[in-house]
Amino acid sequence: MAAMEKPENKGARGLADAFGRRITYLRLSVTDRCDFRCRYCMAEKMQFLPKREILTIEELSALADAFIGRGIRKIRLTGGEPLVRRGIDELVRLIGRRVGDGLDELTVTTNASQLRKHAPALAEAGVRRINVSVDSLDPERFGFITRGGDLAVVLDGIAAAREAGIAVKINMVALKGLNEDEIEPALRWCAAQGHDLTLIETMPLGEIEDDRTDRYLPLDGVRRRLEERYTLSPLDYRTGGPARYFRVEELDARIGLITPLTNNFCDGCNRVRVTATGQIYMCLGHDDRLDLRKALREGDADELDRLLDRAMRLKPERHDFRIDTPGAAPSVSRHMSVTGG
Repeated sequence: MAAMEKPENKGARGLADAFGRRITYLRLSVTDRCDFRCRYCMAEKMQFLPKREILTIEELSALADAFIGRGIRKIRLTGGEPLVRRGIDELVRLIGRRVGDGLDELTVTTNASQLRKHAPALAEAGVRRINVSVDSLDPERFGFITRGGDLAVVLDGIAAAREAGIAVKINMVALKGLNEDEIEPALRWCAAQGHDLTLIETMPLGEIEDDRTDRYLPLDGVRRRLEERYTLSPLDYRTGGPARYFRVEELDARIGLITPLTNNFCDGCNRVRVTATGQIYMCLGHDDRLDLRKALREGDADELDRLLDRAMRLKPERHDFRIDTPGAAPSVSRHMSVTGG
């Protein structure tokens, strides 16, 4: 990669889209590969990208620096599964050096299968909290949803994160007829363990073997059922993403709801996604993208800057997710693992 010269005075004007939303949050995918095959996320037999197309650790670090220079304050590393990426500890160290120097926070979303190995390095690099995907606390059901994941290994990874001083938030995709009976037990388990819980509506991304309409569970109904037993008090608490949080008074716990289908949250969107190949997606629910890789590899900071400005002009007002027609093609053809979770 050619040396990337830092353009002057870029951070001062930051990134803002045509609707006046300031973009301060980057979700940066480091790989499209994953050691799980979650049924709602990807096909059982996935074709992953050749390694030559994936940005190097140095390129990913340089890209993070460029975004920080344009006002990005929070970076979340995603995948695929980011912790299967070779060199991930070095990348976390490189980006982590910017925490307090233009960057407010570096976080990671993971399935925790490799977390026991990597938790100390994450903590040393300045990662203070992570999201862990756990869609079932029943080992057999967990294995079914993930197509072979080992719940015991995941729970051990979560324990390792806590031992390293990293706060853990549990993400749970709500799946009708599959784990909806576990939502309240998961909430109680998270409360006992000191974890926040975030429930997520399944999103129509990529072709999978199952029909997502069979598994779609609207979270407005889940909230009503929880409110039959618990007092849910709205909170102003935010972590930078789209979740709306509530205090569960009886459990002294916090629960978040991510509702791309039942309650569109796009008016407050503050984020963009960049894939492991350097494609910037301005919206998870649209296929529009720009290629940053060429400018990055040529060390052309001015061209990269122009591309970011163009991305802001192209960012749509809202996504167009629909999941109300059985058997219909997904709203977006790419899998979540391609864009970054």
